[in-house]
Amino acid sequence: MSRSPATSARPRRVALFVTCLVDLFRPSVGFAAVKLLEEAGCTVEVPPLQVCCGQPAYNSGDRATTRAIALQVIDAFEGYDAVVAPSGSCGGMLSHHYPGLFDDDPALKARAEDLAARSFELVSFLVDVLGVRKVAARYDGAVTYHDSCSGLRELGVKEQPRGLLGSVQGLKLNEMKTPEVCCGFGGTFCVKYPEISNAMVGEKTADIAATGAGTLLAGDLGCLMNMAGKLQREGSAVQVRHVAEVLAGMGDLPAIGEPERS
Repeated sequence: MSRSPATSARPRRVALFVTCLVDLFRPSVGFAAVKLLEEAGCTVEVPPLQVCCGQPAYNSGDRATTRAIALQVIDAFEGYDAVVAPSGSCGGMLSHHYPGLFDDDPALKARAEDLAARSFELVSFLVDVLGVRKVAARYDGAVTYHDSCSGLRELGVKEQPRGLLGSVQGLKLNEMKTPEVCCGFGGTFCVKYPEISNAMVGEKTADIAATGAGTLLAGDLGCLMNMAGKLQREGSAVQVRHVAEVLAGMGDLPAIGEPERS
């Protein structure tokens, strides 16, 4: 599928796909995404009728439910120049899996392909489409970065976050030995196979600890919550944040799993 760069004059009319986990557990990621997009010259809207991307149903083999959900998403995001998600897994669902749900209906398939061509992961959109090379942010200390599976393998998100993190004042990036290895979350995988998932995230937290970094970053909240939970159970002091929060200069907020400050 061709994905032509966005070349029309700015500001661009961009719709933010908030994602379920951001909406329910970490709204600050959504606010950070809006801040980054607006600073890059976009006009950002959050369609109120958006729903889950359907990935849990899709990964469980329930194509009928996924298709019904996808139709709602396609309707909600009609007409925007771009649809941007602060999540590689949700972004990959929209851009890679929606068209195949409608192979039996050419008209709906065309609409799904149109949405797919306009859908992007947040940091990839900033760097690859809008040409953002640096941000006005500061974060003091060493961080390490986890490459979430969908963002890396479906969308090619690898160097983009690292490039922008390199422009954050005070930040030092300490790479893991295996940043591309799955953390064991995998959406429904961690529910179906908890013992395997726990073993995988244990290997990941050991890799994180070996970096000496005080903060863990990634681009998918599901992975971050999984790793944050394991780190806390191990008594680790490593803070866990979404990369958008640091890039947007919102790194002073309580980390994932920490109590809200009064």
